[in-house]
Order: sequence, then C-alpha cells, then structure tokens
Amino acid sequence: MPKVFTSIFPYTQEPVAEYPLMNDAAINQSVQAAEKAFTQWRQYSFAQRAKVLNRTAEILRNTKEALASLITLEMGKTTTEALAEIEKCALVCNYYATHAEAFLKDEIQQTGFYKSLLHYQPIGAVLGIMPWNFPFWQVFRYAVPTLMAGNVTLLKHAPNVCGCAKKIETIFLEAGAPAGVFQTIIADVDVVPKLLEQNIVQALTLTGSEQAGSAAASIAGRHIKKTVLELGGSDALIVLPDADLQKAANTALQSRMQNAGQSCIAAKRFIVHQAAINEFMQHLLSTVKKYQQGNPFDTHINLGPMARTDLAKKLEQQLQQSVQQGAQLVYGGEFIGCNVSPVVLLNVKPGMPAFDEETFGPLAAITVVQTENEAIALANQSRYGLGAAIWTKDIDRAMFLARQIQSGAVFINSTVRSMPELPFGGTKKSGYGRELGRQGLLEFVHTQTIAADI
Repeated sequence: MPKVFTSIFPYTQEPVAEYPLMNDAAINQSVQAAEKAFTQWRQYSFAQRAKVLNRTAEILRNTKEALASLITLEMGKTTTEALAEIEKCALVCNYYATHAEAFLKDEIQQTGFYKSLLHYQPIGAVLGIMPWNFPFWQVFRYAVPTLMAGNVTLLKHAPNVCGCAKKIETIFLEAGAPAGVFQTIIADVDVVPKLLEQNIVQALTLTGSEQAGSAAASIAGRHIKKTVLELGGSDALIVLPDADLQKAANTALQSRMQNAGQSCIAAKRFIVHQAAINEFMQHLLSTVKKYQQGNPFDTHINLGPMARTDLAKKLEQQLQQSVQQGAQLVYGGEFIGCNVSPVVLLNVKPGMPAFDEETFGPLAAITVVQTENEAIALANQSRYGLGAAIWTKDIDRAMFLARQIQSGAVFINSTVRSMPELPFGGTKKSGYGRELGRQGLLEFVHTQTIAADI
C-alpha cells in the first residue's frame, strides 16, 4: 500500500481524506509535462495569459464558499477568514492580468549605441514549496506573477493541505491554462533534490521555516538555480505614547489573532512605551475577551484551532518557558489539542522564547520600554526581519523611525499585510527576494540586454 498524506480537521482531529504519494514515474511525467507546456505557454501573448488569469479569478469568486470550506476543513481557518483568503487570490489574479505587460515591457536605455534596451524573458519552470497556513493565498501569491511572466510551475504543498493543492490545479485547468502549466506534486521532501536537478526547473520559491529554506536553498545552489525565500518572522509592533491607543490595541490583537496566530507577518512582539502601557493594556484586555475560540465553521466564533497538535504543543512549551523566566501570564493559556485560547504575556524580555523565537499561535508578547531608542533597538534585536509596525500620530517621526528598523516592511498605524501592489519579503533570517509588486514579477525572468549599432 503506498504511503499517503492524511488531511485532518484540526478542531476535532477527525481524518478528512487520504492522498497517495506520487511515485517516480508520475513525477517524471509531471516534469515532462511542464517542459512541454513551457514551450507553448511562453508563446502566449500577455492578453492570452491575462484571459486565463481573469477566468481563474471568476472561478474563485463563483465557488468561494466551497473553496473556503475546504480550507477550513484542512487547516482550521474560520469561515470568514477563509472567504477573505479566496477573494484575495482573485484580486491578485486580476491585478497581474492588468499590469504584467506594462511591468515587463522593454526598457529603453540611453547609451552610446544606436538602440539599446532591456528585454525580459521567462525562465522555465518554478518549483514552489508552500506552507499550510494560507493554503490558497501563499500559492497564488507566487504562482500568478510566475505564470503571467510566461513561466510554468510545479507546486509541492504542505502535506496537510493536499486537497487545496489539487483543487488549485483543477481551477487553473478549468480557466484554460494548458495542461502542465500548473501542476501539483504530492510527494515528500525527498522529491525536492530530484526536481531541482531537472533542466526545466530553473528556480525555487519557498515559504516556510528557516530550516526548510536553508536546506532547499543549498540544494538549489548546487544546481545553480535562483531562489526566493520567505522564512517567517517575529514582527515588532511599537506603540509610542501619542498613539491612538485604543486603535493600536485593537489592531495589534487583530494582527496577532488572525488565522489563530499562524501568520508570518502577525505582530508577535508588542513593544510599548512605559507612558502608554497602562491605557494600552486596558484596551488590550478589554478587546481580547471578545475573541471566542471554537469550531471554525461556527460563524459566531472568531478564533479557530491551530492547524496541528505538534504546533500547539510547541507554543505551549514556549509559553511555559517564558513564564518560568519571569514573563507574566495576564490572560488565557488554555490548551486542548489544537484548540488554544488567546494568550497575553506581559514583561517579556530578550532571552525568553516569547521574545527570541517565532511564536506561531495566538500569543501576544508585551515588552515595556522607557525610550523610543530602546524600542527601536529591541525591535531590531531579532534574527528575523519580515515586517514591523509603528503606532504614533507623528507621521514624519514615524517615517524616520521606520528607516531605522531592519525589516522588509514597516507599516505605520496599520497592521502589516501582503497585497498585490507592494513587494513582500524579509531581511536577515526571514529570507531574501520579493514576491508581489513589480519586483515579485521580475524575480523569475531573465533580463536580456540588447544593443545595436548602425
């Protein structure tokens, strides 16, 4: 009997479906199909590719309830959040269908030649290794610009969301993409070296853990393949005394509790000025009581389960160790399987897991500082640098402070988010390269210089 991946409904731990792993012959067929599809797809005009992507967006919107239900069933996201995820995928399809041609048009260069320009070419197949926390959005975030550039892609998704992975492939086929343009590979991690050694596979994009990114990128490097890595974060949210403290507290919790805290760009470390801490905590504790954890299909709850029991156990260990080291548990902390109530920790300091590590769950860690400079220093005292937020009414000051933070993005008086218009990616151990925006489209194209003299 072949090895299988099993999808499990996190809330009840009941099995949902089993997906047999592909054997070597099936994987080779997928590689050959990708190679064949690339020769066809790269010849499509931007208008032809845009037609497929706009049709994809239409299918997503027309079937969003069923797709959202699949997301919820496989990884526990609430129905409201799952529906929003599908709509975001549709938006990114429409965005690149509209803008990709302009983003990739030839760029005239002023040189001593009669004519010189930069021309952008597709590179081949891009291997995508994606996580489970946003099982549709993470895929569409890389796949849509990749496809609009004329490339094809092979997706190796997380084992617990194989249903989502297979459904995405079906959607692209239904939208009119030629067979082989988008393919899902149901296989274990040992397939990655085999895929990266294939000539048609010219790049790797991975969203996941630091360990996974390091391992996959080292393999890609041996084969001289381009990589883009997004490896998580421990984002800081700085609250200064002149901020709208009620809005700051509400938005901070919204960022932290979204997707049961399982978001790379969630605000994980709240760094609050001493002059603001009392009022901030009042608003925070008032708001956190409004989060009801439970069955993600229940429209009355706003916090679903964590996706896997091992993840919940790790978060519980990080909580317990931080409390043992002096952090104050001021709210929550109940763990029953994957069901975790919101957690608020106060007096979190460097050296504690809640400060030093990425806490991938509904845990808000609060650190009190005496000065603005201390806030910036602690924000930067992290191995990660994906996103950060600053809350203050002094926008000019915030713009100055943002430039002092070592992070791929800084949002002022707002939650950190990914959106089609803005490049997304990190610094330090959060990875390198960018997705989204024009920069994300340029990651997986060849820049060809053409110069002509008379």
